[in-house]
Amino acid sequence: MGPTGVGKTELALRVAEHFGSPIVSCDSRQVFREIPIGTAAPTAEEQKRVKHYFVGTRSIEEDYNAGQYERDAMELLDKLFAEHEVVVMTGGSMLYADAVCKGLDDLPNVPADIRKKVAYLRSLLEGKEESREEWLKWLQSEVRRLDPEYWEEVDQQNPARLAHCVEMCLTTGKPYSELRTHSRKERPFRIVKVGLERPRAELYARIDERVKQMMADGLLEEAKAVYPQRHLNSLQTVGYKELFAYLDGEYDLDRAIELIQQNSRHYAKRQMTWFRRDEAIHWLNAKDEYEKNSDIIDGLLRADSVQEE
Repeated sequence: MGPTGVGKTELALRVAEHFGSPIVSCDSRQVFREIPIGTAAPTAEEQKRVKHYFVGTRSIEEDYNAGQYERDAMELLDKLFAEHEVVVMTGGSMLYADAVCKGLDDLPNVPADIRKKVAYLRSLLEGKEESREEWLKWLQSEVRRLDPEYWEEVDQQNPARLAHCVEMCLTTGKPYSELRTHSRKERPFRIVKVGLERPRAELYARIDERVKQMMADGLLEEAKAVYPQRHLNSLQTVGYKELFAYLDGEYDLDRAIELIQQNSRHYAKRQMTWFRRDEAIHWLNAKDEYEKNSDIIDGLLRADSVQEE
């Protein structure tokens, strides 16, 4: 685990090679095949080194969420553990990680008519000049009205989380907070959580450089290719939203790049706040040699095995 840009990919590859394990991605955007650059998906070369799951397996046109991921990942892990003693999971999507490690509440599916209603309201608001701001303001007001308790704990700048709350409230007629039991599900495997960290200034510098590299690798061209589908939930994420606004003429390209860097740094900060709440995470310095960290992880697994016995 760890924030965006910290260096999870290479260490995960080394650890997976060490254990002869495949890698299960818990990244909510790398699952979409059309947007590999902006999601920093493993390259073709990296996927040749280690078999990856949930990378580029869905289209941005498909609705995919943490609940479906939990079901798919648990079915996959049941098969993988029949062949491997250790399976490596990596990614920065906090909810997807929790879906596997803790389990999510069994929530009802959102009916198509309600999903379409929320999407229609969004399309109306996006017709205004300050599209994203208007959409976010509407969501914030609705969550405050429908579920004041959830409003106090949710990331109030995250439109996807806010929209999900609105959809759940409209689907059930109840506040979303009443539907969330936070009960932990038992899993048929042991879990060792490892977090990677770097000094904040260093992490932010890496994020800024990574955005520049993404632009050099063709992020703008990737955004142009999916621009006609910019209304999709799968594209409401850092990197694409800012470039869509640039393509809409809201600001110039330099400003778009600055905003991608800024919003990526903000996202990394939110990730660390989330991860720090989990006392089960063993933190490693991402600057240490890969071999050293692989050995530490190997030791953690063995220590947990002894403790379990």
